[in-house]
Amino acid sequence: MIRKNVLDSVYSSADIQAQSYKIEGEDLYLIATSEHPLIGMFIDKVLKKSDLPIKLTGFSPCFRKEIGSHGIDEKGLFRTHQFYKQEMVVICEPEDSYKFYSEMSSFSKEIFLKLELPIREIECCSGDLSDLKAKSSDLEAWSPRKKAYFEITSCTNMESAQSRRLNIRVNNGIKKYFPHTLNNTVIATSRAMVAILENYQNKDGTITIPKVLQPYMKKDKIIPKKENSYEPL
Repeated sequence: MIRKNVLDSVYSSADIQAQSYKIEGEDLYLIATSEHPLIGMFIDKVLKKSDLPIKLTGFSPCFRKEIGSHGIDEKGLFRTHQFYKQEMVVICEPEDSYKFYSEMSSFSKEIFLKLELPIREIECCSGDLSDLKAKSSDLEAWSPRKKAYFEITSCTNMESAQSRRLNIRVNNGIKKYFPHTLNNTVIATSRAMVAILENYQNKDGTITIPKVLQPYMKKDKIIPKKENSYEPL
């Protein structure tokens, strides 16, 4: 759960209304992404220059209303009200933020390339950027069902907008200033599963397990026991 004062500093009012579940009678909301509590730990903190960069990662359940969503994707794994994902956060010197932006983005690409999935990277235009974002890009995987690409991860540089709202500052011994903050969804498990199931399904209904995962699964295929029923993962 996350407190309202932190959520107000990392999310726009529109996003809070559309995405976040409020705990009735409490000043608390369910976590929509672990980025928020990770960066929220530093609210009103003054960091030493020597502390930077700060690199954090968190794996957590995430809860979203998904207001405005509709269609078949609401009934499957693609768009759910509860899902799990691995998030990364970086707090760094302003001049280093775009170096870390490229580094963080490369981690997600490496994972999906090792899964041998067809992917592409899309940089978001300024008109599509929500409040606080200076630069953002999405990693997309090919969907044979849709015959189109769909978003699987997102990497964002907030520059100093988020640290200003959270009042996170750096003291270099001469002055205090706002650091840059970044976040990256390394992998959202449900969307990764959709990409694997769609791209690795065979004509006989079996699912070939990506080679990089076969040592963990102890087999190379998921075989249906009967119609519309698969062996548990």
